[in-house]
Amino acid sequence: MLTKPLSVISFKNTNTYSSRLMENQFKKAKLFLFFFAVANVFGQVSVKRLNDPAIVAQHKRMTFESWGDWRPYPKYFLGIQTNFAYATVWGMWAPKINRDYKDGDDIRPLKPTGEQNLRLAQLKFQEEEAKKIKAASDTIYKRSVQDLAHWTSATVDADPLWLLYYKRMLKPITEFPDTPQNFIEWRLKDQQTYESLNTTGTLKRLQEELDLIKDKYLMSRSMDMPRGKRFVMYHETLIKWRKFVQELRKHNKKTTLLLDYKNILNSHLPTALPTQWTPASDKQIVQNMMQQYKHKY
Repeated sequence: MLTKPLSVISFKNTNTYSSRLMENQFKKAKLFLFFFAVANVFGQVSVKRLNDPAIVAQHKRMTFESWGDWRPYPKYFLGIQTNFAYATVWGMWAPKINRDYKDGDDIRPLKPTGEQNLRLAQLKFQEEEAKKIKAASDTIYKRSVQDLAHWTSATVDADPLWLLYYKRMLKPITEFPDTPQNFIEWRLKDQQTYESLNTTGTLKRLQEELDLIKDKYLMSRSMDMPRGKRFVMYHETLIKWRKFVQELRKHNKKTTLLLDYKNILNSHLPTALPTQWTPASDKQIVQNMMQQYKHKY
């Protein structure tokens, strides 16, 4: 008969199985570490360092130390080369590329004039050139940004030279009417001058010149262009405007002079009336004569 419950018996069996499994894994780990240590020790003992003078000489030729020392050396007996190693490496039984290498020029890559040193020097030179190019490109970029600020028409009002000089000098162009209709808008002296210029066709020519001046001014303010070219257009517009104003003044003076000459000429014509003449009756004429000579006799 069972004296203990089944659950207690099964619990004890599980614990026993787990402990045996852990012991087996621990033994396997110790055995693996033992074999690894033994292999390491035997491996270190079995390593033998080689020091072949021929290989060392080749290493020197491959870097920068020295060119030559062609090991293995030849050995002669009665004038006959008897070193088999030399014969197969540098001698008559050696490959042609070996003999050409031995009899050729010094090709150490790290000698003062070696290819590797030349490449390093060229690389350094290219780095310096790259820095110069980068500095130049940065300068060009900054200059381009500055030029763009002057190229665009969006910033023309902020230009110092425009604010200091041309804004004030070109202001009369914007104040002058686009199509003047009377002598006041044309800045002429009087209506007679206006009619005289209009009759002779001078106003039509002046209107064309005014249109050209205003168009050039508008282009200089609205188009994208270099800063220097913009101010050249400002200056050309200013010169044309001054000539236009001078021509208006000349027409004012010329027309006034012509009208004065016309009045003088009309006054000397046979059919011209006296300047102060007014119609009167015979009685009034006699009274005027008596009044004129009253104190003379």
